[in-house]
Amino acid sequence: MLNGRTELHIFNRGSVTGDRYYDEVLLLHVRLFRGGIGPDFIFMADNARPHRTLAVEELLENEDITRMDWPAYSPDLNPIEHAWNTLGRRIAVCLYHPENTQLLKQRLIEERAFLPQKILHQLVLSMSRWCETTIAVRGGHIPYY
Repeated sequence: MLNGRTELHIFNRGSVTGDRYYDEVLLLHVRLFRGGIGPDFIFMADNARPHRTLAVEELLENEDITRMDWPAYSPDLNPIEHAWNTLGRRIAVCLYHPENTQLLKQRLIEERAFLPQKILHQLVLSMSRWCETTIAVRGGHIPYY
């Protein structure tokens, strides 16, 4: 399902811990999104520590959510990173730059709402090409630093 779009979640203050990731992302967004898509849903998360806690693993297993295998040190393969880059470029060209964190959050939410779905589709659909190219250039097991 390429037309699915979740709301932009911005963590308020502090670091993203496994507990916060579990409570604020998995329970509120991923679990519900998976329910809307059905059994073909494949969850993509990198290998950051908050994404790999025992509680996270148990929730994914209990909810029958399949996690995509993810190579270590490969943020360049993640379409989400490219979407953030696009949002950052859109904000950078604005006439008035956000003066504080709250205004930046608001601008991110607004720009995300106006980001054409076509761009997000292209990012997701180009993922297999990025993976193939990375394997061809770096080999199947060489981490990216």
